[in-house]
This record gives sequence, structure tokens and C-alpha cells, in this order.
Amino acid sequence: MTRTDQDSWDLASSVGATATMVAAARAVASNEDNPIINDPFAGPLVRAVGLDFFTRVVDGELTAAETPEGGLGDLQVETDSIAVRTRFFDDFFLNAARDGIRQAVILAAGLDARAYRLSWPKGSVVYEVDQPQVIEFKTTAMSSLGAAPSAERRTVSIDLRDDWPAALRSSGFDVTQPTSWSAEGLLMYLPPEAQDRLFDNITSLSAPSSVLATEFHPPSETTMSERAQEFNQRWLNLGCDIDLSGLFFDGERSDVVEYLSGHGWQVSSRPRRELFADYGRDFHDSEALSQLRNIVSVTATLR
Repeated sequence: MTRTDQDSWDLASSVGATATMVAAARAVASNEDNPIINDPFAGPLVRAVGLDFFTRVVDGELTAAETPEGGLGDLQVETDSIAVRTRFFDDFFLNAARDGIRQAVILAAGLDARAYRLSWPKGSVVYEVDQPQVIEFKTTAMSSLGAAPSAERRTVSIDLRDDWPAALRSSGFDVTQPTSWSAEGLLMYLPPEAQDRLFDNITSLSAPSSVLATEFHPPSETTMSERAQEFNQRWLNLGCDIDLSGLFFDGERSDVVEYLSGHGWQVSSRPRRELFADYGRDFHDSEALSQLRNIVSVTATLR
């Protein structure tokens, strides 16, 4: 499915289906022996979306006989990678809360359940920003599960291509208070100029000592579209016939570390592969991991 300037989606289509895919991986990772994350809501949310392949994944119904050769190995690779990414952002928010930051913003929240599952200190406010269909679906699904947020959850139903800063402020966001921001699994779905604009908006809304976590793919010999084809093929290898290619934007992008550093942020970064060891997971550098080995995880503090 090719992206357009004003396309929209739910959690069973386009970019939304990737949120369901990630939630399925979180569900599987949470049920492993010695899990590094705990997301009890991921499985129920995936079942509520109703995409057959991902429902079978979270229900443990896929077997080696039903999956193309090498498929289950690829599925484990994806599960480990998402588990490591999830733990990175979980730790980021918990560390920010420990340091006294009581305002958090999750951009492109999708099926992220951190407002419900993390141990937020008293007085914490968590803003979730995403398309109206996505926000409405998750709010209804979590209510039907009887789930209650562990922080004050405020939803901001707006596309990030629209004036989301104004919508955020209208929802009670306090520009005078430090904020913890996440842009998880997001940048690849933005055009290059929109990536810069996202960081400009975050910077303008942030009080000193605000913190940001994100990740990005450094430039390589392959374009985002070519990587998307590889990504889609890997999921076809798993038996998933949902077309997840065509969702990414090509074009020369700003280096995230350099861009943030030039706009007043003190930045640190590490390749995601190094986080595997931090969280007790082996990084097997294989063809299946070709798109993962160079992903850079970033944290930044506004000076």
C-alpha cells in the first residue's frame, strides 16, 4: 500500500497494522521464560483487532509445519528485537519518572499500553497522541478489559501531520514542566522534512530538562523502500500475507543525533544490537537481522 499525504488507517491496515504486529511480538515476548518485558494487555488488544495471522501468533497456534522454512526463527528474531526495543523505552520512562518528571507524551501511541502497565508515580500525566480511529479503538478495548490507567491518561486524537502541538496544549499539556517524550518506531513512517518538523515541535514544547527517546536507521546503501521490501519478505516468510511494504518514505534525512544536538539537546546514542546484551539477549548477526543491526537508540536531554 503506497502512502499518500492525507492517508489514514485503523489498526488492521497500513501503518496501523504495524502497531498490531509490534503488539503481537510484545505479547509473545511477555510469555517467554525469563521475559525482559511484561505487557499483559498486548495479547488481548491483538485479539480485539482481529487480524488472523497475529491472533494465531499470540495464541501460540503457529507450528513449524505451518510456517515456511526458517519462519519460526525469523519470528524469534522479531520477538527479541521488539522486546529489547520495548524494554529500552520502558526504562526510559521509568528513569524519567524516578528523576521527577511527571509529564509524558507518547507520539504515535498505537497499541502502547504504558499508561496502564508501568508503575507511574503519583501525579503523573501520560498523553497519547495518535489518529482518532486508533485512540478510540484502544480506549474502548481497554475499557472492555476492565483495565484502569496507572497514571492520568489523556488522549490526543490527531494525525501527526496536522497541528498536534495545538491539540496537545488544548488537552492540558503544560509547556512549563519538563516532559518525557517518546517517538518509538515512528521516524521511518515520516517524510524526511516531517521528521525535522517533529523534532522542532518537540523542542518548542519542551521545558529545560525535558528528555526524549527515539531511534533511527542511519544512511545505508539501500533506500527505505528497498528495506521495506526486505521487511515485507521476512513477514511473508512467516506466513503473513499482509502487505507492509510501501509504508516508508525515501529521501535524504537529517542525522537524528546531529539534528538534536544542533537544537539544544544533549544526546547519547547506542546501536540497538548493544542493548541485546544489556537485557540478556543474544544478537545473532544473520541475514534476518540485516535491517536491525544498525538501528540506533537515542536518548536526549534539553539543556
